[in-house]
Amino acid sequence: MGKRGIFICVEGLDGCGKTTQTKLLVRRLRKKGYDVTYTAEPSRGEIGSFIKKHCLHGMKRVSSVVEALLFAADRFVHVEKEVIPALDEGKLVVSDRYVYSSLAYQGAAGLDVKWIETINEHAMRPDLAIFIDVEPETVIQRLKPKKSVMEKLETQREVQEVYMKFVEKGGLVRINGNKSKGEVADDILRVVLRFLAKSRL
Repeated sequence: MGKRGIFICVEGLDGCGKTTQTKLLVRRLRKKGYDVTYTAEPSRGEIGSFIKKHCLHGMKRVSSVVEALLFAADRFVHVEKEVIPALDEGKLVVSDRYVYSSLAYQGAAGLDVKWIETINEHAMRPDLAIFIDVEPETVIQRLKPKKSVMEKLETQREVQEVYMKFVEKGGLVRINGNKSKGEVADDILRVVLRFLAKSRL
């Protein structure tokens, strides 16, 4: 067996530029010679597809308990089928959203964060978790008119509060997302490369 790979996740509010920045990070790491796999949550699997259609873009938001359980189930499949196999091959896996999204979004909806952690016990801890921090008012302006059920100003404010608690505890590395796209990308790459250097990957 070769050396196990490294698992990185990128988190943030809807409209913070997270997907753009995650894909940009993957491309830049590949240019530097790293064997990188891009993945995302909700996953492309059956449960992830159900979540996108019936939870995120349904007529109204479903019960936060149902949300949390569905995301946990999707995450189990995601980790077992995509993340672990890639890590076992020694790859660097970069995920656009991971367990912190459940903790932040369903936690902001009033669920006990400890319970959310319990139903996600199967989810391995990422080696590095990044939070792109953008003001909720800014992300709401960026979002398309046809928003998901999560994309409301008050929801985003509450979600940001939960994310920041994990930043304060040291679980997430905060990146100032209010800068230009290029500056944010440079800051993320700098944090990742510093981490990889320490990990000697």
